[in-house]
Amino acid sequence: MDTITLIRSAIRGLLKVADMALRAELAGVLQSGDDYTSSAKPQIDWEDEEARAELIDSRAKDGFAMVMALSGRELDPAVKEAATLLLTVLGQDLEEREDGVFAIARRVGPDRVISTVDVETRHGHKTSAHGFDGYKGHVAIDPDSELVTATRVTPGNLGDAGPAAELLTELLEQDERLDGGALASEAPSEAGEPTGGREDEPPVAYGDNAYGTGELHALLERSGVTDRLKTQSPVAPQGRFSKDRFAIDLEADTVTCPAEVTVTIRRHKDGSGTAAFNDACATCPLRDSCTASPSGRVVNVNRNEEALAAARSRQTDPAWRDDYRATRPKVERKLAHLTFRRHGGRRARVRGRVRVDADFSLLAGAHNLARLALLGLHSTPTGWSVA
Repeated sequence: MDTITLIRSAIRGLLKVADMALRAELAGVLQSGDDYTSSAKPQIDWEDEEARAELIDSRAKDGFAMVMALSGRELDPAVKEAATLLLTVLGQDLEEREDGVFAIARRVGPDRVISTVDVETRHGHKTSAHGFDGYKGHVAIDPDSELVTATRVTPGNLGDAGPAAELLTELLEQDERLDGGALASEAPSEAGEPTGGREDEPPVAYGDNAYGTGELHALLERSGVTDRLKTQSPVAPQGRFSKDRFAIDLEADTVTCPAEVTVTIRRHKDGSGTAAFNDACATCPLRDSCTASPSGRVVNVNRNEEALAAARSRQTDPAWRDDYRATRPKVERKLAHLTFRRHGGRRARVRGRVRVDADFSLLAGAHNLARLALLGLHSTPTGWSVA
């Protein structure tokens, strides 16, 4: 929804849940002349900038007037929820100018509500050029059987690695064993897959660049899981020196640049840090190849920098790459199966994250049944078996 549609829809939703007396009181503070009964946009000249500005200001003032009318009251839960949504919509998209006029802010909130119909949906990006609105479906599979072992649905703006630990629950809890003594093993999809191993072999987790975060690398290492998560190599704009051209000494807590200048890492409360070269860059002969910043080059150090460096080193091994490339296509194929049908796969059939999550799990379960049939699953006197 655009800003005007969001505001009008939120006002209409508040009027809808209010009882008759409160509805009449709230309607009495409206000054724009809009009765908010229709979901259609007001009929104005949308090419006229002044008309658009007046529309935004008048509807914003209607919304704030309604919120102020409810201030300090004990409200019914439904009314309180609707008023909170209205205030959220007003605050995220608008700013008040010095003349008291409300206008659309020239910014986008990091967790912007994009719909009053399904308030948990968010803007997401598959790539920098390909965006979408809604949710992300995350999948873990076992690459040997190609069965889906776990699914999660998150708002579209959450990073892919966010739900990875949940998808890998059984894999990380190494005390839990599958029938026959095999370790349970799962890994994130779309970039990750799980694999089971014999009892004397550690499980393996695979994942693409989206899952190769320092936190997840460190978690797998602590859990004794073989790490096949691919990690993005450092990049720098316009071909300048990337981060891997700098020598990071975590024991000494220093960073040395290509010009052999060494500075101390300044640590933050969360364990991360920055190495600022500042004045050393002013007279450096390599400056043009390193930074365009007037204040000099700054190198960010992740709190799990050691785990990231180890991961980048591992993935240079030809055997590592061959194993990864042999496994990656399996999860991509499974994702193609899940999203083959538009409704239920690419497009949610229900509203709300909980319902979408349940529907996505149902979809994965149906594909698992089809996969088991293909594997020749049948009952035997001693239990289930596959051909």
